[in-house]
Amino acid sequence: MSEAEESESQQLARNLNELLQEIRVAQAGVQILFGFLLSITFMERYVAASGYVKAIHLTTVLFATAAVLLLTGPAAWHRVLFRQGRREYIIRVADKLAIAGLACLAVAVSGTLLLIFEMVIGGLVPVVLGGAALVAFGVVWFAMPLQQRSRGPAPERIDSE
Repeated sequence: MSEAEESESQQLARNLNELLQEIRVAQAGVQILFGFLLSITFMERYVAASGYVKAIHLTTVLFATAAVLLLTGPAAWHRVLFRQGRREYIIRVADKLAIAGLACLAVAVSGTLLLIFEMVIGGLVPVVLGGAALVAFGVVWFAMPLQQRSRGPAPERIDSE
């Protein structure tokens, strides 16, 4: 069945399923990252770490926490509002939560890179690498898709993507 032949209800169900699948991919990564960030506090080197390193760590933990909150939010919304006839609303909110969650995940991953390199080598290199990672996430995850989006919808195709 092509998208043009779907009923509105079928399209909403498909859109929600696709969105939840995409979020599952990001959730796995953020959960592993969160666990790693929590484990750092139990390392002997952490006790002797500078205030700068601890500030990077805590900031990164906050962004990872926000990513968990925002990326798991759509599943909670879906479950709480299940069979309430609010699928379209759930999709609109879930889309915003997922995008915000990905932005927080990008900051958390970049912060983790900064943290690791700061603890291993220090100096300017960690700041450059962390900043470069953040820019790369911004370009690949946001700027490039937004550029395509600004071009408007693609012409309809007979074959599926």
